[in-house]
Amino acid sequence: QVQLVESGGGLVQAGGSLRLSCAVSGDTICISPMGWYRQAPGKERELVAEITDGGSTNYADSVKGRFTISRDDAKNTVYLQMNSLKPEDTAVYYCRAVAVCTWRGNYGTDYWGKGTLVTVSS
Repeated sequence: QVQLVESGGGLVQAGGSLRLSCAVSGDTICISPMGWYRQAPGKERELVAEITDGGSTNYADSVKGRFTISRDDAKNTVYLQMNSLKPEDTAVYYCRAVAVCTWRGNYGTDYWGKGTLVTVSS
């Protein structure tokens, strides 16, 4: 079993900052935390930021220059530092991890956390 637990969400005023964390636990062999997604009310889930095992990153255009994704492999944790928050950043933020070893039976399986709510007031 693989569990992903997000934390760090909350209510913040526009212009403020939050830092989200996603801890991966359980059978973490060959499980790579990949990134953050978000889903606003009435909208589809969208990619916010992703990071590879090598540290390469990719961001949605809407968050470039404001958000920073990082990972600590020793702690099986991925982070999302969010600065200069805007009301349109309000959403439930989800962490995603992927099974990356071809020799394991769960290769290619996506794992998701239950999400953490970020609310940005104007």
